Amino acid sequence: MTSQNNNLVVKDNALINASYRLGFVEERLILLAIIEARESGKGITANDPLSIHAESYIRHFNVHRNGAYKALKAACDDLFARQFSYQSLNRKGNLVHHKARWVSEVAYIDNEATVKLVFSSAVIPFITRLEERFTRYELNQISELSSTYAIRLYELLIAWRSTGKTPVLELSDFRNKLGVESHEYQRMDHFKNKVLDFAVNQINEHTDITAKYEQHKSGRKITGFSFTFKQKNAAKTASNNLKREEITKDQAAKKARPGEDWNTLVKRLTRQYKITGL
Repeated sequence: MTSQNNNLVVKDNALINASYRLGFVEERLILLAIIEARESGKGITANDPLSIHAESYIRHFNVHRNGAYKALKAACDDLFARQFSYQSLNRKGNLVHHKARWVSEVAYIDNEATVKLVFSSAVIPFITRLEERFTRYELNQISELSSTYAIRLYELLIAWRSTGKTPVLELSDFRNKLGVESHEYQRMDHFKNKVLDFAVNQINEHTDITAKYEQHKSGRKITGFSFTFKQKNAAKTASNNLKREEITKDQAAKKARPGEDWNTLVKRLTRQYKITGL
């Protein structure tokens, strides 16, 4: 994987289509952990924890420092309790319904403002297998989305990037895939206003695609939605080279993490800073 792909997020479409509910910060933590595994070269295992530093969270999502510390710490408890569900076929061709946890361990280190997490063994194969059926996107495409519904919808849509349209998504299944609880936004006008329209507007404003939907009815009752979308003419790029802040070698050295050698430090910082005097 070349350096320009470091911010690439890869998920198995079975996981993207799984019914699960993550909070907004938790969703971002999962994405950053996937990137951390790629950047560090250590990959994702059920034994070694991945580290997500507050500085990375602040840089990728342009949030206030104090807010980032509080959000990451609070997200640890919630993430440990989160589950997801998916389906598979066994050797006899029978449908198997699975439930699994996202992480087997999660910790927050106060003085380092760092989250350490270990993905559960069940979720690892979904994230690490790089096959054609996987959906790929760069983190900067969802970095400005302020709703987990928008992130989920973006993932669902680009799973159909080759056709630019989705099949009809049955309403209850669609709600589950967006992470909407059964008791939430039960009225259709509330669902469309607070979830669907808000997510579509965010995607159209902040990502590399523009989308619209069609509602499908049985009589007067809306039973599902289908989507069409297209690539924008000038897609967002992952490069921030033109706006990198300049820092000196001494300033760079002060940003080193415990045990981090100079070459590793430079490689990490040059994605955000331009180090003068090298």
